Amino acid sequence: MGESLEITFHGAARTVTGSCMQLRYGDLAVLIDCGLFQGSRTLETLNREAFPFDASRLAAVILSHAHIDHSGLLPKLVAEGYGGPIWCTSATRDLLYHMLPDAGRIQESETERRNRRADRADEEPVPPIYTEADAMAAYAQTKGVEFESWVALAPDFRFRLWNAGHILGSASIELEAGTTRLLFSGDVGPDHKAFHPDPTAPAGFDHVICESTYGDRIREEVSIEERRTLLEAEISGALVRGGNLVIPVFALERTQELLLDIASLINAGRLPHPRVFIDSPLATRATSVFAKYAGHLEDMGSGEIFGHPAFHFMGSAAESMRLNNLSGAIILAASGMCEAGRIRHHLRHNLGRRESTILFVGFQAAGTLGRAIVDGARRVRISGHDVAVKAQVRRIDSYSAHADQDDIRAWIKARRPIAGSLFLTHGEADAIETLRRRLQSDAAADSIVTPQIGERYALASGEAARRLSTGRVNVQEAVERDWQNDYADFATNLKRELQRIDDARERREAVRRMKEVLQSYHDQRGRKKAGH
Repeated sequence: MGESLEITFHGAARTVTGSCMQLRYGDLAVLIDCGLFQGSRTLETLNREAFPFDASRLAAVILSHAHIDHSGLLPKLVAEGYGGPIWCTSATRDLLYHMLPDAGRIQESETERRNRRADRADEEPVPPIYTEADAMAAYAQTKGVEFESWVALAPDFRFRLWNAGHILGSASIELEAGTTRLLFSGDVGPDHKAFHPDPTAPAGFDHVICESTYGDRIREEVSIEERRTLLEAEISGALVRGGNLVIPVFALERTQELLLDIASLINAGRLPHPRVFIDSPLATRATSVFAKYAGHLEDMGSGEIFGHPAFHFMGSAAESMRLNNLSGAIILAASGMCEAGRIRHHLRHNLGRRESTILFVGFQAAGTLGRAIVDGARRVRISGHDVAVKAQVRRIDSYSAHADQDDIRAWIKARRPIAGSLFLTHGEADAIETLRRRLQSDAAADSIVTPQIGERYALASGEAARRLSTGRVNVQEAVERDWQNDYADFATNLKRELQRIDDARERREAVRRMKEVLQSYHDQRGRKKAGH
């Protein structure tokens, strides 16, 4: 072909979710990932926008792994006209069989619930972003490929997948377009992670696109056995307090790692037989996929793991609600950032109990409910309800499926030389900037780029990337904490703050002045319109 190669970043640039990159090579257009934005309401509205490309003209999608922030907009892509293959590993394909329909059901149920809310009574109902049927159609287009096997999409355009060590089936994507060699890290796991061998890939590329989720964090190196000791202490302390231990989990990988560790502790006689409830239908189905691949997984030890008699998998909503009457139980529920699913129900019933414990074992993105709780919020708003935070809030960082700063630097060093540019993506702005400075001091690449959503670059062999168009300003503004987060904090604490004013007349005066401020913005807007 001898065509020019371009890349456009449509998501996960200076933010952690919404991974989606488009490559154009002559007339050939390919997507790397097609993920859902997760976080603040403003950020999530981006999921409803039309794709900034024609889905029907894409030749292929190459998927790094099954996490929803990388795969969750595939059903929308197919619904909008994409009819080509979705390439991924066989294990990722097995996980998508459960994850995509579940995502469709969540879109339908969350939309229905939101439309029923009293505070939306005078607003037009909104449709789901996609349906379960759309998700099933997307799954039908998935095609499994083995690690390290080349797949040609055109005579001089091909790719192959390498183990990324992040979750079951996760891959880094090596791609050749003419004489230009690229590597997309996907999400890279830490060394010595449970279940999977360490990440690997070749060296010597023109351009590397690397994730930066924990680019500003260096975790203490903790072995699997040391991690189990930390978990044992948290479980024992929580059960002594007499309440429930509620653990927000990602249905995929984090749940299975916790089950592995809890089962291992019980099998070793280090824990009595606690009651462990896995309250996520998706986690139940994902666990069945792990059981299928158990013979290929590392660190499984001896004794029963995924089918341990202490584990109780909740199915129906009625079964989930019966857990409200329990104390002294361990409850694992999705989602991991507390933005949807049954975890919100359990937080409503346990955050206000001093004897309960909420244990976070995963990354909490800016603007999420989980981040607010971890950051020390005294009150939070859950599904229209104000909830006081009285429970013990604890955290274990050693379960991360992401490489930390040292791991990322080592992974990049092993990919050198990088003749063109190193792109840092899939991280919050501060994490990316911290990592960029460290990599600059490492001389990791002569050109280090931190793209924004919407930016487009020309990628040539042996040359630094050249920016062709700037990012979308309105999208970047949605990336960080938004006005709805500020409003939720303000509304949740407003009554309490007013009650701190001793004099009733002064309280009324405070309310009047707040109304006055809002009215001044309406008046200002009216004057601007009149001026035009």
